[in-house]
Amino acid sequence: MYALKTPSFLRPSSRPTSPAPRPDSAMADRPSRSSILSFSNLKRTASPLTKPATPVVQDGSYMDVLNLKLSEAVSKALAHPTTTGPGPVNELLNGRRPIPLGRGRALGDLIISELNASCENLHLRRAVIRTLHRPLSVLVNNLSSNLLPLISSPAFLSPAAPTQQNPTLNPTQLHALGLASLAGELVDIFDQNGLGQEGNDTRGDGLRVVKEGLVSIVKRVVEPLMNAIKNELGPHVEALEMVNSTLSLPSNANGAIKSGAATKSLVHPSIAFMQTMFPIYGRALTRYATSSASESVLASLLIPLIWRGLVALANRPNPPPSPPTSPSLGAGNILGSGNKKRRGSSVTPPTTPPASRFTLKLPPSRPPSPPMGSTIKGSTAAGDARAFYDLLWSLPKPSETNKLAYEAVLDAFDALASLTSLLETIQMRQRSKSPIDPKDPRDLEKDLEILTSDLPTLIALPILLRTYIFPVLPPLPAQLTPEGGQQQAERSVAGMLGLTEKVYRAGCVSGFSRAEDCTVAVGERVLAILRDEVGRIRKGDSVGGAGVGGGLGAKETEVEVVLRWLERDIAIVAAETAEEVVEGDRH
Repeated sequence: MYALKTPSFLRPSSRPTSPAPRPDSAMADRPSRSSILSFSNLKRTASPLTKPATPVVQDGSYMDVLNLKLSEAVSKALAHPTTTGPGPVNELLNGRRPIPLGRGRALGDLIISELNASCENLHLRRAVIRTLHRPLSVLVNNLSSNLLPLISSPAFLSPAAPTQQNPTLNPTQLHALGLASLAGELVDIFDQNGLGQEGNDTRGDGLRVVKEGLVSIVKRVVEPLMNAIKNELGPHVEALEMVNSTLSLPSNANGAIKSGAATKSLVHPSIAFMQTMFPIYGRALTRYATSSASESVLASLLIPLIWRGLVALANRPNPPPSPPTSPSLGAGNILGSGNKKRRGSSVTPPTTPPASRFTLKLPPSRPPSPPMGSTIKGSTAAGDARAFYDLLWSLPKPSETNKLAYEAVLDAFDALASLTSLLETIQMRQRSKSPIDPKDPRDLEKDLEILTSDLPTLIALPILLRTYIFPVLPPLPAQLTPEGGQQQAERSVAGMLGLTEKVYRAGCVSGFSRAEDCTVAVGERVLAILRDEVGRIRKGDSVGGAGVGGGLGAKETEVEVVLRWLERDIAIVAAETAEEVVEGDRH
């Protein structure tokens, strides 16, 4: 019933015989000689055992090591350099040297390297940023504590600004600047890598408080030093408004004019002071402005100085016309008078020597001295503006990386350059004395449009009014002086508005932005007054001035060009203001 199975030990060990192959498949299954000899069969395929490296996961010990590393770096940044020998006298304070430049940048580079190492892991990066808070807070506190005794010391502001007697900084100032430079360099690293700014992400990095503390340290040191220079230069810049038209020539003990004094051109006292002090101030400002935070303070120094120079030069009154040279003042006439005296010496008593004896004692190459009381013409507004521009341009300026401060300073320099070109053009026209062709007023109109493109309207306005319009208007009634006399009143923009000069400058031309805000209101009022007065002059209703007999005469074209220029500038500023308002409403 059951079939007998062969035991396993009786089964054959070999496998069954394979079936015989078919004749047509023999050649297909046989490998070719070329495939047998090919080395491709010997090639080993890549093993799947190699896996991509997984990022190293740092645990708490790594953060502890990083914290110690950053704390040590902060301590090294605050450490004063060792004195291997007698250092400079003007640097040592209590036997220590100031912190050198570069400490803040080295600390910032270390921080950025740690952040870059964790950029692929967001959670690790946030942990590193949290680790930065404590050592950086310690840095800010130590900087503040080390800085407080320095800026509280009387030596910090003695002298506040460099002088000819003390052109270098004292040790207290150098040590305070060392701390400020460390903080400023670290702020630059933060700005370059987007740290300490609002809106980095939804949570932020929490370093904004640290950054604000560092900026505060920079300003506490740099602002008093730069303000001292600004206060020293301010009165000299405002003195550019004074006319330096005539100054007495230097004379010797005998009362005679010194040789060559009549041929030398006088320099405005303010320009002479700046030429002496600007090299000293330039070196000091270079040491002060070592970071973007200090460059912002530098911009707040340069822009007000430029503006005060613009206001002073724009309101400088025209110099009085020089009287015609008397024939008796010439060198040839002086020699001629000596010859007359020599011819009339026969009636002179023998005891009195002839006047020619004194002139013959002079060297033949020396020109005869002018008579006593001679004066020479002083510097012009155009020349002083050019010198003022060149001197200010020699001072350090914000770098291009600090875009906001850099562009603001360049705009201020553009305005000063435009004022210089305008004054030079007016001076050339006055010297040439060539009246404008009434049939072709486009030359003056085009020049004004180009020259005042970068110049605030309220700066160019008083210059053009004094040059082209005020001379044709009737004179104002005389005013009483404090001494009880009478003085001819001068026309001005402030007077046309019914304001004193002090109130007008404080309220309307106190700065670039304020002048732009008041351009439309002031310009429209001045334009209305001028249109009214010029209209009455044309009708012959005015008394005195160029309007006697009716009409403006040869000044008709110039007056009309200036009025059109003022009307066009008012329209441009009004359009720009309206556009800014619309943009502000959109945002």
